[in-house]
Amino acid sequence: MKGKVAKFQVGELIHHRRFNYRGVVIDVDAGFSGTEEWYNTMAHTNPPKDEPWYHVLVHKAEHTTYVAERNLESDLTGKPVFHPVLDHFFGEIRDGVYVRRQAIH
Repeated sequence: MKGKVAKFQVGELIHHRRFNYRGVVIDVDAGFSGTEEWYNTMAHTNPPKDEPWYHVLVHKAEHTTYVAERNLESDLTGKPVFHPVLDHFFGEIRDGVYVRRQAIH
């Protein structure tokens, strides 16, 4: 399954169009990589499986979400996201985009 090029990259701030939350992308899948059971239970609008999906830290929450690209738009506020594991992934926010932490070898 070959998907299209992802619109968002790791560290970008997003806004969920349907559920009205902000967040930051922590991983990108070229296409849906969950289970059929999850998709049938959670993906009520049947978004395309062959387009990018995103793992997102949700602002002011403790959970992450898995979201189809068509449900996301850029969050242009430039405001930080608050999430308990944010520091695990990112070191700082620069020009409205989070910068990944460098791996320690």
